[in-house]
Amino acid sequence: MTETTIEVSTPALWLRSWRGRLHALYLRSDTLKGFTLLSPTLLVMGLTMCIPFGIMVVMSFWTQIGFEFDTAFSLVNYVEAVDKPVYRALLLRSLTISAICTVATVLVSYPMAYYVAFHVRKHKMAWIILMTVPFFSSYLLRIFAWKVILGYNGVINSGLKGLGLIEQPLAFLLYSPTAVVITLAHAWAAFAILPIYISLEKIDRSLIEAATDLGDGPVKRFLGITLPLSMPGVIAASLMIFIPTVGDYVTPTLVGGPDGLMIANLIQAQFGLVNNWPMGAALALDMMLVVAVISLLYIWLTRKVTENIA
Repeated sequence: MTETTIEVSTPALWLRSWRGRLHALYLRSDTLKGFTLLSPTLLVMGLTMCIPFGIMVVMSFWTQIGFEFDTAFSLVNYVEAVDKPVYRALLLRSLTISAICTVATVLVSYPMAYYVAFHVRKHKMAWIILMTVPFFSSYLLRIFAWKVILGYNGVINSGLKGLGLIEQPLAFLLYSPTAVVITLAHAWAAFAILPIYISLEKIDRSLIEAATDLGDGPVKRFLGITLPLSMPGVIAASLMIFIPTVGDYVTPTLVGGPDGLMIANLIQAQFGLVNNWPMGAALALDMMLVVAVISLLYIWLTRKVTENIA
């Protein structure tokens, strides 16, 4: 009986010992705690993003023959994506529109975030909520509102004609890249204000006070202290705007017109009207690769510039 009891209890004691060691390691390691907290999110991300992304990568090497897929490995889709001028032109236009939209949004959002962080003393959260209230409405409703504002007989043209500043409505306001930039900049402004505000709020005010005591003026204090220390927020805001706007196809469809269409509209057409999923997957992966390279170069360049300014 004694030997049998020892044989049965030994695995239990071994498991209890290892469980105690793992628990102790978990208590000492912040990394394990972080992964434990992130594990549900990582699982969902893996199931909803990584698996479809892997399927799209595999599909991009197939070819479409009628309504069937030829699963033989082929680079014909990538060759066509690089060779065709229309694909290159749409990708370049998308990158240009997104870059202009990113710069415009950051330039508009930075003063708003700066004012709340440095000049508002009470009820800062109320100010943040008030600035983001317009973005609680439907995205499509805001796009249609901009169509009314920028239209041929819209608010802007009617107002300018009423003031006698123009005789004919400004045709470039709607169904053009200008309309796409304006609409996207407004739609993503909230995503730029919040990270910039957080970076500005974290700046140690004693550094600015010390610079003031040393005789630095407002411009020098801003360029030497405030701007470099707020660059993490600016970088985060820029990436949060640039990356998704390159792949936006709803806004160009509704307000862009023929001259405002972007690469995402072509990708959507490949998966929809054209019914060429492998080509759409290849175009999407090409776009993602280009955006990733530009984003990494942007992060590296802004860090270098910030270090030189500091």
